[in-house]
Amino acid sequence: MHYKNISCWHTNMLATMKLSNILVTCNLNNLQVLRSNHKMSTSARSHKIQPKNLAFNIRSKHQNYNSLGGHLAQRLVQIGVSDVFSVPGDFNLALLDHLVAEPQLNLIGCCNELNAGYAADGYARSRSVGACVVTFTVGGLSIMNAIAGAYSEDLPVICIVGGPNSNDYGANNRILHHSIGLADFSQELKCFQQITCQQVVVNNLDNAQEQIDGAIAAALEHSKPVYISISCNLPGLSHPSFLRNPLPFSLPVRLSNTVELELAVETAAEFLNKAVKPILLAGPKLRSAKATEAFHELSNASGYSVAIMPTAKGLVLENHPRFIGTYWGTISTPYCNETVELADAYLIAGPVFNDYINVGHSLLLKEERAIIVQPHSVRIGKGPTFRFVEMKDFLVALAKRIKHNTTSHENYERMYMADDGGHPLIMRSSWSSGDEIMMKKEALRVNVVYGHLEKMLSSNTTMIADTGVSWFSCQKLKLPQGCGFEVQMHYGSIGWSVGASLGYAQAASPNNRVIACIGDGSFQMGAQEVSTMLRCGQNSIIFLINNGGYTIEEVIHEGSYNVIKNWNYTALVDAINNGEHKCWTTKVSCEEELVEAMKMATEEKREYCLCFIEVLVHKDDTSKELVEFCLRTSLFTSRSPTYIL
Repeated sequence: MHYKNISCWHTNMLATMKLSNILVTCNLNNLQVLRSNHKMSTSARSHKIQPKNLAFNIRSKHQNYNSLGGHLAQRLVQIGVSDVFSVPGDFNLALLDHLVAEPQLNLIGCCNELNAGYAADGYARSRSVGACVVTFTVGGLSIMNAIAGAYSEDLPVICIVGGPNSNDYGANNRILHHSIGLADFSQELKCFQQITCQQVVVNNLDNAQEQIDGAIAAALEHSKPVYISISCNLPGLSHPSFLRNPLPFSLPVRLSNTVELELAVETAAEFLNKAVKPILLAGPKLRSAKATEAFHELSNASGYSVAIMPTAKGLVLENHPRFIGTYWGTISTPYCNETVELADAYLIAGPVFNDYINVGHSLLLKEERAIIVQPHSVRIGKGPTFRFVEMKDFLVALAKRIKHNTTSHENYERMYMADDGGHPLIMRSSWSSGDEIMMKKEALRVNVVYGHLEKMLSSNTTMIADTGVSWFSCQKLKLPQGCGFEVQMHYGSIGWSVGASLGYAQAASPNNRVIACIGDGSFQMGAQEVSTMLRCGQNSIIFLINNGGYTIEEVIHEGSYNVIKNWNYTALVDAINNGEHKCWTTKVSCEEELVEAMKMATEEKREYCLCFIEVLVHKDDTSKELVEFCLRTSLFTSRSPTYIL
């Protein structure tokens, strides 16, 4: 689809557009942006450094809103981006000048391109869109891993690359620096074609507006990253299509085919109403389909037990009266696995099934019992697939047609038996004298750490779980209403959590505090981005789980390569801070030290302080869920060839 409906020449036209998480009301003489979910003016972030205090945020003489760079900056602001993560390079410097010149944009310089991409990923999880800017090839290829992760997680990230001078395109035998030594420098573009939903190379002004607007629209429509390369000599140039106050473009509204929708709802209602013990299962694509509220409406109307896939944690209210936990095959929340797999019908909204989610493809779900609802289609059992049916429309309509049935939850309650194995020792007490409860000073255990961590969660916190050990322990946490939760489980890139924590915290409201659980191996890949967190005045609480290496890899396959050099992590963070910002660090090795550290991190005087807590645990201290997962993953990945030549 082409986005050519930008009326640049009608000076009195009024347009209203709902884009992602903002409502834009635009008159060419009076542009106003109203954020519906994130009322986040720069001045509102009292605990974060203001743009003028960051190195890149100087006011530039290039503040020309008729330029290509000014147009791009305005478009980013209009779709809800107020922070752009970047790494400067000679091909993007002129473009950065124009982003800096936009008063409503904050340009955040990151330590490397990969972390800038992870930060844009985290930002998109909070704001529904993120943006990053890097330089030609050396920057573009460095950021690709993060963009691939955003693609797998259905996150709209605008990846902007400063490209070669427009005169160098088509120039015979002209080899550029930052290239791979060939006159053809399209390698970066070809790579991004595999991990973005649209790619544009802007090397002339005549169609630049259409290319930029079309790519941004594609990212928002498909909830996927896009690639925009802009020649380094164009950002400051003007063109008639770049108005000072451009009308926002209109995204095509996806509408369900009414006939298909009615057939899908009628067939699904009949399918579910004749079932004895149906259940609901939430998947990660609820986010990209913007259907979480519709799912809640269905769960309230149905009476069914409600479970989540591990990648959907945080999308469903866990205080729902019929919430039964995480369905993850043999490592599910206790009794959730039995309830789901014994159901005679299950509606699964927005699933992604891979070998991680399937625990080595060991799930016992049966196709003939399943209604699979994807963002734009519905499949019922082994029967028909209804296309051009929007998930939100389907769930809302179905909620009005199904019979209330609590049988599956009644069965779950008959089986359920509370297990206090994960409760902190302080709650169970090793021994007591009179009314005084004492604690033994013994080495910390992982389940004790997360038992205490759960008590820190509130509607004003967001938990970010690192790839690896934290996956399994954080799935056990009971999230209070309003508490966010983020994990990158489908792509599973070790190192993602540091940059993602930076991006999410920057996008979050001033009252929301990020709590990140990061393994030592992951932290070593992105530790330098703590300096960016400090420069931005962020107040995240980072729990560094120091268990001496890549524990999840070690359980999958033992090897000396899974052991890493131990760092003095608290000293490292103190050195990065260099006494310049609000930062507090500590190291804990027993339960009472952990409890005291958590208390201090949440004190009022550290409300706007970055807190870093290094938690020392034994290298073999793992959960039974991790062991089960790793054993099944190992069996799956080590299968013998079906034939040998």
